[in-house]
Order: sequence, then C-alpha cells, then structure tokens
Amino acid sequence: MTQAQTGRSAQKSDDGFELKDSSLSLLAVILKSADLAELAGQLSRKLGDTPEVFSHDPVLIDLTQMSRPAAAVPVSIESGQLSLVEWVADVDLAAVILLLRAYRMQPVAVLGANPAEREQAIALGLAAAPQSDAPSRPEAPRNPPLAQASVEAPAVARTMIIDKPLRSGQQVYARDADLIVLALVNHGAEVIADGNIHVYAPLRGKAIAGARGNADARIFASSMEAELVAIAGIYRTAETPLPAQIFGKSVQVRLDGEKLLIEALKL
Repeated sequence: MTQAQTGRSAQKSDDGFELKDSSLSLLAVILKSADLAELAGQLSRKLGDTPEVFSHDPVLIDLTQMSRPAAAVPVSIESGQLSLVEWVADVDLAAVILLLRAYRMQPVAVLGANPAEREQAIALGLAAAPQSDAPSRPEAPRNPPLAQASVEAPAVARTMIIDKPLRSGQQVYARDADLIVLALVNHGAEVIADGNIHVYAPLRGKAIAGARGNADARIFASSMEAELVAIAGIYRTAETPLPAQIFGKSVQVRLDGEKLLIEALKL
C-alpha cells in the first residue's frame, strides 16, 4: 500500500464517527421507598389505564430521595486500622426495571445508588449517572408523585393537529406538544399530550394532558362526555358522573393544587 493510499484509509476511518457532548432529557422515576409491592400498586393506579403514555421513553431511576437507614462509616480502632463497611443494596433494581418495562419505560441509568446498588446497576446494563446529572425539580411540586416518582416537565414548543375522527382503540400522543382535535373522539379512543389538549368536538374517550408531569397543562372540550380526563397523573373517570351543568357542555379541565377542576366555559 502506498503512502497516499494509507493516508486516504486513515482519513476515511477518522470520518466514521465523532464523539461529542450531548444532552438527553430523561424521565426521572424518583423512588422514595424500596417497597416493590407499593411501587407496583401505584404504577397500576396511575398508569394502568394508559400503559403506552411513556412508551419507549428512556428512564433515570433516581434513588437520591430513598429513605435509608443511617449510613455506616469507617471507624478507627486501637490498632490504628479502619473497620470495613459492608454495603447492602436497599433496592432490588432488577425488579424495579421489570416493573418499569411493563409500562413500556426503558431504564438506562441509576442515580444516587450506594456501592452495592451501583454494582447491581452495572451488572444489569445500566449506567451510573453522576450526581450533577440529576434532573432539576421544583421544591414544592404541585402534582403528587407518580408511583413514588416525580416527573420533569419538558418544554412544549409545538402543536399537533388532528382533523379526522378517532375510533375506539385509536391513540394519538402529542409528544412535547399541544394537541388540537377537530373531530369526534369516540369511546375507547385516547388523546394524550405533554402540553394542552383542545377538542373542538364531542370528547367521549380519554384525554390525558401534561402526560410527562406538566401540572399547568389544561384540557378544553366543546362537548365534555369523557370516559377519563387526567392532568399530570391526577385523573377523574366516568365512574363519577359529571354534573348536568358540565356534561355535554363546553368546559376546561385544570389543576388547582392537587385537585382536578372541571369548569364550564362561558363562550
């Protein structure tokens, strides 16, 4: 091979990939308890009706708010040596991963793990995220925890428009966007958005706004007949009948603290 050919081969190899810094917005599941039965129950209550909301979303398992016993520390003894600390994993990460994957989430990293949990995470194929990578969280979040977790709300900067009726079994998800529907949402259909939802037709299926934790999101419907409405994990189903002054009327749905309000619109 000539020198010129070698140079061309090296140049081609160097152009095969690049290493650059990048940022990725992750859904953070912040565990506050190691009780897996409690976690499974809350996941079922919060996401059982909408298992596809976080479909294939990368997830950070955040253990920084875990309730743990006081951490042991090395102590000096008379011989001048230090006693050893045997770290024990407080969380069964393998079981947590299975639970999250049951709701289509894809755990990719763990934060706030002790040494034993970190070893467990690496063995399971998770990255050990540095503390500085923790998603920012408000000091007093308005929405209650999602299965012992808090969700970082992404910025919503675009709008999806649907102008055809949605049949039973159909689902539309406006990721990082508002959703405007100009046709009927039938029973059994789902409209989901990370931002606001506007339905300028009868809303008879399910409407889930603020799907990734945006507690300021709202739902607007020109005819409220929904099976379920939810904002940032707080929901109301048709099992609780709507008052006559709201059912079939133009309404907005919003959060007031941790309470879901459905109010008639005066147009």
